[in-house]
Amino acid sequence: MTTSILVGKQGEQGISILARMANRHGLVAGATGTGKTVTLQRLAEQFSRMGVPVFLADIKGDLSGISQPGGGNARVAERAAEMGLEQEEGFDYSANPVMFWDILAEQGHPVRTTLSELGPMLLSRLLNLNEVQEGVINIAFHLADENGWLLLDLKDLRALLSHVADNASTLQTRYGNVSKASVGAILRRLLVLEQQGGERLFGEPALVLQDMMQTDEQGRGYINVLAADKLIHTPALYSIFLLWLLSELFEELPEVGDPDKPKMVLFFDEAHLMFDDAPKVLLDKIEKVVRLIRSKGVGVYFVTQNPLDVPEAVLGQLGNRVQHALRAYTPKDQKAVRVAAETFRQNPDLDTATAITALGVGEALVSTLDAEGIPGMVQRVLIAPPGSRLGPITAAERAAVVAQSLVSGVYDAAVDRVSAYEILEERAKQAAAASAAPEIRDLSDDFGGADKPAPQSKARRQSSGRSSGRQSPIEAFASSAMRSLGTQIGRQLVRGIMGSLLGGGTRRR
Repeated sequence: MTTSILVGKQGEQGISILARMANRHGLVAGATGTGKTVTLQRLAEQFSRMGVPVFLADIKGDLSGISQPGGGNARVAERAAEMGLEQEEGFDYSANPVMFWDILAEQGHPVRTTLSELGPMLLSRLLNLNEVQEGVINIAFHLADENGWLLLDLKDLRALLSHVADNASTLQTRYGNVSKASVGAILRRLLVLEQQGGERLFGEPALVLQDMMQTDEQGRGYINVLAADKLIHTPALYSIFLLWLLSELFEELPEVGDPDKPKMVLFFDEAHLMFDDAPKVLLDKIEKVVRLIRSKGVGVYFVTQNPLDVPEAVLGQLGNRVQHALRAYTPKDQKAVRVAAETFRQNPDLDTATAITALGVGEALVSTLDAEGIPGMVQRVLIAPPGSRLGPITAAERAAVVAQSLVSGVYDAAVDRVSAYEILEERAKQAAAASAAPEIRDLSDDFGGADKPAPQSKARRQSSGRSSGRQSPIEAFASSAMRSLGTQIGRQLVRGIMGSLLGGGTRRR
């Protein structure tokens, strides 16, 4: 079994990530156009060939080539020859087992989760709610849990929020004040989310994480590619999905300590979106999950332009680092260079800060953990190319991969089972029917006048044999009016009509 992943070479010396240290997380950083995507592709396919399932987000659409064999690229061939890779065991131009996923259900299998699984904290973050509005969401979720109402999709949440608003006075004694204005603001945010396509994330069949953690017949881990070139235009939805995926893995997977290789590796591109404007309570949760999830055998690799995009508490837990070139045009850029240089274990033979600004495309400063978990000294490295195709694939190639997927047909059709929406809708119908019934009885009483005979018992009416069940024309008219009107206004209108027909106070004969 392969025990390490070759990242690149410094001269003749190979720089690798040890398999048993790969769950200690990592960082791939660098300015646009410096080679981050190729590095990500290289690492992902090497993890796959080690038998480790991988998840990655394809922000620009050019990581889809990982599903096709490489070759025919002069620059890749030149780099492979320069590094002597073609003579080394394990390097070849071949495809990788891939599953394509897409929240928008356009370029891969649909990805769904339920609102109950997402939870009130991440939902509030997704909708960018304030503290008061988040409190309403918490009340709604608690009410659903108490009553056993499933929260699966956005229509369930809409129905539940309407129920909360309608019963605000009743709920106030248990949960505190619920403002209808707050409910209205949340409903407006839901409308915006729906217009952005966010409603497609919620529903069933929900994603089963084990479906992503598959290996093929050759023992290679499946690479799960999330199509995010359109999704990235809704950054809140993109970041919340990544946070949900991370938290679900943390909740579902058992403790395994430090395995010989990870059970799964996640690459989170545009990682800054996970942290931008996040409240402290959410940042604390992310930090906790990143710190503890390694004992579940999961490695998390953040991919971003600037190391400053990652909070310091999280950055300190990233043991394997690949730093591509940074530009130092502004004071902020210069600070980023200093921070990046200071996070490495220094090499006396290398001026790290100077090297960061002088790296060429496909070059990086690399530091990985040794067998004892100690960061190695930073090295200036030529990154090894991947054996799969660089660049995007065609629509036909993508469709072929999707059709042959292990989960083909499993998630394609949405399922809408009985949940909060259906339950609350049925309760509303029953309440409306119950409130309408007394009004009909009251209307029939109004047409009896002073001459209405005393009520008879059911037994007496049945034994008399005098009741034909037929109605007089006036009674038939009254019954029809009652059925069509049914409200207090309708009752007053019928009384006016009947008064004119009967001549005011004239008694009926």
